[in-house]
Amino acid sequence: MLEFTPAFTAIGLFTLLLAVVSLLPLSQRTHWLIRLWDFPRLQLTAVALTLLVASAIWLPIASSTTWFLVSIQVVCCAWQLWWIFPYTPLAARTVPRYHRKHDEKSVEEHLRILTVNVLEHNRNAVELVQMINRERPDIIVAVETDDWWEKQLTDIEDDLPNVVRVPQNNLYGMMLYSVWPLENVQVENIIEDNVPSIHADIQMPDGRVVKLRCVHPAPPSPTENEKSKPRDRELLQVAKRAPNDSGPVIVTGDLNDVAWSPTTREFLRVSRLLDPRMGRGFFNTFHAQLPFLRWPLDHLFHSEHFMLVKMRRLPKFGSDHFPLLIELALKRQD
Repeated sequence: MLEFTPAFTAIGLFTLLLAVVSLLPLSQRTHWLIRLWDFPRLQLTAVALTLLVASAIWLPIASSTTWFLVSIQVVCCAWQLWWIFPYTPLAARTVPRYHRKHDEKSVEEHLRILTVNVLEHNRNAVELVQMINRERPDIIVAVETDDWWEKQLTDIEDDLPNVVRVPQNNLYGMMLYSVWPLENVQVENIIEDNVPSIHADIQMPDGRVVKLRCVHPAPPSPTENEKSKPRDRELLQVAKRAPNDSGPVIVTGDLNDVAWSPTTREFLRVSRLLDPRMGRGFFNTFHAQLPFLRWPLDHLFHSEHFMLVKMRRLPKFGSDHFPLLIELALKRQD
């Protein structure tokens, strides 16, 4: 009979906790305490693997209780891996890679898009401006921008003269900068007051129009919304618009949701947009200050009109988010 040693007690308790937090997201409830566990699936996979190793080292192999715990750990590990696998390099890529030698003649224009959550009370604007000058993006979507950030970013307007400014002091300010003209600009509070989104048509040099939708819904959290319904509803509303947009479409911003969540999967299904992360890596953009608690919160989804040139997570600059830089190649019209 298995003795209740300290090792068994610790491994058993952590296995039980792993099982509980793995099952919680299966609930349809939208409370933040439940939806929270959509996020750390990579970390929970690591916990499951650690428990498997610990069980092999400290628990007797002949015990049926050991095998019971191990079976729970294996199931939890496989379950978490099922969610995150599409974002590993082993999975299929949904967005083709641009190869200059073969694809240059079939491409009209390149778009370098920088999505960045500046963290409203972060005051290290100099480093971000230097990064922008170094990377030379064509479009910048900056969120959590207040009046102070609006003033600090005026230096980049010589290169990016087409600007939509929605500074706010509530963590939901948004700024859009573009080298190309912006038309049909709309600033819209889709679900919640004072939580804006920006929608605009980018006028490309060849005359084509790219629809750009920039979003930053409020997250489910103890300090924001108790439930995820406002975030989920906003994302679904944006997703429903994408199939009705004629021509190329890009949706980007801090979605306050991970790439592998049920909400994001539903967004991709409804919008018919593509995620360039798939088959390439996690590109975790949050939390910049906590290396062991990171997941992808900042996103860019696009229509099939594009190929991916490159995708990079840029260095941290004082925010709790890393900037995300994506270069797309716009295919020529048939």
